[in-house]
Amino acid sequence: MQLERALDAYLRHVTIERGLSAHTISAYRHDLGGYVEWLAMTGVEDTSEITPAVIGRFIAERSSASPPPAATSLARLQSSVRGWHRFLTREGIEQDDPTGRLRPPKAPRRLPKALTIDQVERLLTAPSAEDPIGIRDRALLELLYASGARVSEAIGLDVDDLAHGDVLRLRGKGSKERIVPIGSYARAAVDAYLTRVRPGLAAKGRASARLFLGARGAPLSRQSAWLVIRAAAEKAQITAEISPHTLRHSFATHLLQGGADVRVVQELLGHASVATTQIYTHVSVDTLRDIYATSHPRAV
Repeated sequence: MQLERALDAYLRHVTIERGLSAHTISAYRHDLGGYVEWLAMTGVEDTSEITPAVIGRFIAERSSASPPPAATSLARLQSSVRGWHRFLTREGIEQDDPTGRLRPPKAPRRLPKALTIDQVERLLTAPSAEDPIGIRDRALLELLYASGARVSEAIGLDVDDLAHGDVLRLRGKGSKERIVPIGSYARAAVDAYLTRVRPGLAAKGRASARLFLGARGAPLSRQSAWLVIRAAAEKAQITAEISPHTLRHSFATHLLQGGADVRVVQELLGHASVATTQIYTHVSVDTLRDIYATSHPRAV
């Protein structure tokens, strides 16, 4: 099949049949678009012409680029390429999968970075409680920390997803839904936003069911939500490294430090495997050390 047609077919598949998020689809389009462009430049015009040797040259060129790509970026690229070729084989477009022996690079195991409880409290109270946008920002931050939601999940919330009071309906990867409880602080912050701020924002734009709206009434974007987190961290004078996942990491770490079962945290985070969640148990080693030091008769 002609390269562009094959790529379009795969992107339709992951969008419609698999229901992947717009962010994930954008990553596939970026990775595979570069792959298809490279194939065309090397004289490959049809998917039937792609061999293991061709893929090997592509990966070798990307690996030796300057500056060299991060192991995680290279692993994602290989995963995108592998997924496309598996699709072509599964659909009968091609007979053989040329990525059968392709092995992803081993990414370094990096522990997620969590804030301390004191830092989280400073972050959550950084937005102004008088300014309308500050009230919205505080509601967003409180909700992220209370639920462990990904930023994309939080901005994808509709007002109706809060209809059950102290629980939240989140839509995770692959459009999988999960129910997560939220505490009184988050509920109070969201209620203040809903009654005092959102009606005014909604009046500025087209009707939208989204919970979080921007200053002009449109649904809040992922980039704008990230700017909210970064601005709050700067105002709270937090010098630790901040990322869009910071409050999610802190949520999981603080639950485990408080004695929560790892499988409960797995459910709250929406992880398909408990192995993904167990990385947070390494973050709590300082807590274990403190308990050991104060409890064991010969620890000190």
